[in-house]
Amino acid sequence: MSKFWYFLTTFAESGLSVFGIRSAYEQPSYQVVEQLTPTVEIRRYAPRSAVETPIAYANDGEAFGRLFRYITGANTGHQTIPMTAPVAEQPAMIAMTVPVETNADSMTMRFFLPSAVVQAGTPKPTDPKVHVVTLPAVTWGVIRYSGVASQQARDSETAQLRLALTKAGKAAQGAPIYLSYDPPFTVPFLRRNEVALVIEDGS
Repeated sequence: MSKFWYFLTTFAESGLSVFGIRSAYEQPSYQVVEQLTPTVEIRRYAPRSAVETPIAYANDGEAFGRLFRYITGANTGHQTIPMTAPVAEQPAMIAMTVPVETNADSMTMRFFLPSAVVQAGTPKPTDPKVHVVTLPAVTWGVIRYSGVASQQARDSETAQLRLALTKAGKAAQGAPIYLSYDPPFTVPFLRRNEVALVIEDGS
């Protein structure tokens, strides 16, 4: 696809996003294992690939820009790569010894990669701050909410998620993962935001 048509398509998809229409975006596949409440569910995600970069703060525009430049050609193949959803923000995982520790002061932002791009061979980023990662299968407890994903909202939803998981006898580990499915200009009450926590095996 030429860059003209790529940006034209992206612009059209962004226009639909204003009204919370996100069907044009590929999302990582998952299976709902259990529905705990109307807004909380247990999901099993298959292995998936992503491109990630460090972020200095929530909704870091510079980090988003680095990832956006990667999918618009800042890669070894000069490829344009379709946008996907959601954008994920989470603490970096540091494998020092056992157990793996979460560094709450080191955050990353991720774009998940389309399956067709991964199957064809993911191009390497040209920016040294951008990295391609392969993520293993994982079970998440997830709570869904709308509105503006402020840190206050994220903290409140995280507390509700932890409570629901505790009541269901599910043991969560690590720091929360924040998932945003829509751009900032989407009508707030139509936005899809989520908080996820990793569920320990066997719980």
